[in-house]
Amino acid sequence: MNQILYLSQADVAAVGLTMAAVIEALELAFREKAEGRVEMPPKPGIHPGEGDNFIHAMPAYIPALKSAGVKWVSGFPGNASRGLPYVTGLLIFNDVDTGLPLAVMDCVWITAMRTGAATAVAARYLARPESSVAGILGCGVQGRTNVEALNVIFPLERVMAYDRDSTIASQYAEEMESRFDLEVVVVDTPQAAVSGCDLIVTAGPILKVPHRTIQAGWMDAGAFASLVDFDSYWHPAALREADKFCTDDLAQLRYYEGAGYFQDIPPVHADLGELVTGKVAGRETPDERTIAANLGLALDDMAVAPLLYEQAVEKGIGTWLPL
Repeated sequence: MNQILYLSQADVAAVGLTMAAVIEALELAFREKAEGRVEMPPKPGIHPGEGDNFIHAMPAYIPALKSAGVKWVSGFPGNASRGLPYVTGLLIFNDVDTGLPLAVMDCVWITAMRTGAATAVAARYLARPESSVAGILGCGVQGRTNVEALNVIFPLERVMAYDRDSTIASQYAEEMESRFDLEVVVVDTPQAAVSGCDLIVTAGPILKVPHRTIQAGWMDAGAFASLVDFDSYWHPAALREADKFCTDDLAQLRYYEGAGYFQDIPPVHADLGELVTGKVAGRETPDERTIAANLGLALDDMAVAPLLYEQAVEKGIGTWLPL
């Protein structure tokens, strides 16, 4: 009888995959993408209700990793007021030889970790290697995993943390200090989490119409920024100060532009695969301002899925269900 492995959110976390392993898997996947060895159509989406709600289908096939499948993921900004997570979803992992589904797994942990890992991969090529001060705008899930990932790559010492809700920022600071032995400073203004920081991560909700909080002149020479929430936080004039504006996938960026996002951004210098393989240069001088607008790709998820599946089977984690 054919079976499928179900991995709940708790099961996925219990596998114990490290951030360093996730970063390594993503870097390999982007190398494969740069060589034309990944199949990944732009993600189609639907938009129930009003505002910036979305549900996306994200399929990808990475032959080198024997990984194929699809993530069905939603983002509903209003969920916070309901006591529900902003991002939820499931991932289906398929056998590349038969097409049969091997596993269905919760994707909240996967989405959180691989998004942070993508920031770290971009920063490896675009940020100064001695970067030690990170600025976080939005102290939610991504504010956590992005620091976790950057802490793997860089000698982080201090995090400047901003959130519109000061209570959330304080809870974040307490947690992150205890987890990573970092000094976390809660700041009262967005500018204090940008100016003076080597690494900047904006991690609020994804908005079609940016609120343009970050102004020109805030980002220091030599700094790197990761736009986890698209351009939602940024004034176009601030984005245009970047010497190099990069993304993880140009085709997906063009798709989003057609859907009404990214209506005023600089020209794209390179995609992440080009940076990883050296086809296009990343940071070349200490004073360059660099920005990565990583959109979140299906290949990120499908790079992580086989690792989770193999280790879950090995460790006896999850529930087997009949097909």
